[in-house]
Amino acid sequence: MNSITQASLSLASSHYENFPVASILLPLRLRQPIALIYSFARQADDFADEGDLAPEQRLALLEGFRQELDRINAGAVPQHAFFQTLAAMIARHKLPLQPFYDLLDAFSQDIVKSRYENFGQVMDYCRRSANPIGRLLLHLYGKATPRNIGYADAICSALQLINFLQDVAIDYRKDRIYFPQDEMRKFRITEAQIAAGDASGTWWTFMQFEIERARRLLQSGAPLGLVLPGRIGLEMRTIIAGGETILRKLHQHHGDVFQHRPVVRSWDWARILFKAIRKK
Repeated sequence: MNSITQASLSLASSHYENFPVASILLPLRLRQPIALIYSFARQADDFADEGDLAPEQRLALLEGFRQELDRINAGAVPQHAFFQTLAAMIARHKLPLQPFYDLLDAFSQDIVKSRYENFGQVMDYCRRSANPIGRLLLHLYGKATPRNIGYADAICSALQLINFLQDVAIDYRKDRIYFPQDEMRKFRITEAQIAAGDASGTWWTFMQFEIERARRLLQSGAPLGLVLPGRIGLEMRTIIAGGETILRKLHQHHGDVFQHRPVVRSWDWARILFKAIRKK
């Protein structure tokens, strides 16, 4: 294992919070390529989020990643060592490049777009920010059938929506709101209320609507956990159960993510693994 792959594994194991990334549930032959995919996404996401760079500088960094993908696509040697390792993994597993481009498009969008008028716009963002990961995993597993891709898209989009729900305050500090604006108006939720961390009034009614929609979407993809065999099926069921755990915690606290941001604790993982092993 080269140093870049080892660093990617370390990054994957240290950065996840509520959902496992390249976890020990998976065979080692899959953990390494998944860690490289995660490292690509994490680095690109950090370009959009971290530090004090100007928007044009952030976009330039993402364009640099895009140019490296172009080199891989053209059969040329990438300039940076990380992309050379990534290119070898992509070739070895015959992965499509479009999901990598889609991720970069989503991260670029985060720099220039901070509000979403309706749920269709939010889902279009999820299509590029979350679904590519599920699609790449299915290609790694050799299970990228149309039916499985549909299941994976539902799971990944649902997990992205769940992340939006738990990170309302964090995203607002970055001047981002992923709630559909038309739904905020319908439930009389204002940006001032989010800024104040105010979960009173119609907040719980609004959050119930958002929680239940995410739950239905997650459940619509849940059969994938039974379709995928062996340890990859167990990993998928664990991820789904982790999402369900966050939704349950959101419901328990009436959607008050300002005072009770949900996090999966060590004792939750025991319950999640038990559920995943039982296939329930």
